[in-house]
Amino acid sequence: MRVAETLSLDEVLRDGLHCVYQPFVDVDSGAVLAFEALLRGPAGTAWQSPMALLDAARQAGRLADLERASLRASLADAAAFTQGRPVTLFVNLEPSTLTQRPDVVLDALRDRAPHVQVVVEITERALAEDLAAVLRGAEQLRAAGCAIALDDVGVHPESLAFIPLLRPEVVKLDLKLLRTVKDPLTVTVAGAVRAYAEQAGAEVVAEGIETPEDLTRALVLGATLGQGWLWSRGERHFTPSTFRPERFAARPIGATLRTTPYGLIGAGRHIRHAPKHLLVPVSKTLELMAQQATVPPVLFAAFEHAQFFRPSTTRRFTELAAKLPFVAALGVQMPAAPAPGVRGASLSPQDPLATEWTVVVLGAHTAAALMARDLGDTGPDPDRQFEFVVTYDRTLVTAAAHAMIGRLTTP
Repeated sequence: MRVAETLSLDEVLRDGLHCVYQPFVDVDSGAVLAFEALLRGPAGTAWQSPMALLDAARQAGRLADLERASLRASLADAAAFTQGRPVTLFVNLEPSTLTQRPDVVLDALRDRAPHVQVVVEITERALAEDLAAVLRGAEQLRAAGCAIALDDVGVHPESLAFIPLLRPEVVKLDLKLLRTVKDPLTVTVAGAVRAYAEQAGAEVVAEGIETPEDLTRALVLGATLGQGWLWSRGERHFTPSTFRPERFAARPIGATLRTTPYGLIGAGRHIRHAPKHLLVPVSKTLELMAQQATVPPVLFAAFEHAQFFRPSTTRRFTELAAKLPFVAALGVQMPAAPAPGVRGASLSPQDPLATEWTVVVLGAHTAAALMARDLGDTGPDPDRQFEFVVTYDRTLVTAAAHAMIGRLTTP
């Protein structure tokens, strides 16, 4: 084997990469249901570590090339090692590749064998960095038949609010949670994930299971799948597995990204009318709810026009942005940063959302929205009439949030 110093990154990318495969085990039945591809470089060299490979590729501006080589290697293995038996394969993707170079993964996926089902893992840090772009990239992957797994959940508890927005089909709990089962913060994280999983039908993975005692802890955390050295450290082959494609099926968010919150209100809901001055307290109450939530939610607000984002609004939203993981304000001529820490998005005057006044609060344990539409009055602003709905229906609130995210652009 050549020493690491004489191997260039180009050489490693060309023919020095391989993957080992670690199973996902159903914690109730013990059945192996899927495998995760773990990247490795040439054995016996400094390139063997996946972190060394990622760091070098990132510094050289070759991260997309590394991702392409890794994906192609794991998909080729899955096709060859299984000899035509259906299999579910988890592959890892860096957030920047998902948001900036989705073609890398889409091109690789087009060449996958028809009996290989793919789940793409991304880390939770990706959501706070560029929520709109991550959601767009995830939808592209789902359109290609891939479910989404959100990795490292619990590293930053405040990011739990993003889970209902991405709606991952699989949630992977961070390793440290298994070692801190009695910690109240761990219980809070696990409870938030369990609530989401029950509502969305998602799988929950506990990583780092090394002993039978760890497996019991995983059950306490609400895991449906386990991964760790108790079963395997990663092998260059696929052990016999049970194919359960329905448990890892992609569920696209779809058309809600292109509608408006008010447009989502169904015929069965009773729509009421009120002047603006009576709805303002409702809006402020939702803001207060967001501030007081145990697990901080995200908040989206549509103001029709930037002129309604007044100095008093700036003060309130500055406070909200200091406490919540994500706050956005949308409206015609809305600046990119209408208040410190607040993400702004300017709407076209022709956008139907420009006639709506919406406040959406969505988090692990919180879901509420005011969805109102301007009736076109020309009198004093406080007396302007709106038709409106106030809802705590998590499904409708989530859809309303998606409708607003669809209008955010990359910062």
